[in-house]
Amino acid sequence: MLQSRVLVLALILLLGTTFPEVHSKSIFERDNRRDWMVLPDSFFAAVYETVNKMSPRAGQFLENVAQTPAIVGTRNYLIKETTKINAMLEQLIEKLKNLWNTKILGY
Repeated sequence: MLQSRVLVLALILLLGTTFPEVHSKSIFERDNRRDWMVLPDSFFAAVYETVNKMSPRAGQFLENVAQTPAIVGTRNYLIKETTKINAMLEQLIEKLKNLWNTKILGY
């Protein structure tokens, strides 16, 4: 019975530290694009490419609409505000990491 527990524990430890996982970064260390406009930009780029392939005239219309002052102003406002939110979230994460290390782990 003890041997099976030791074997199970050894397998858990072995599988818990597989080669790809050892070299992966934590969520806090990843090099991600910081603004939150990545998904909308990539979605609309795909829509534009599809429409442009089907009808270049419709693609040109979409491009002109995307460059109107209302759209550009709204997009710039969203980028500015999400940048502020990102900065606040990074500060919060640093505070939580510090709290975890000092209060919970006792470093």
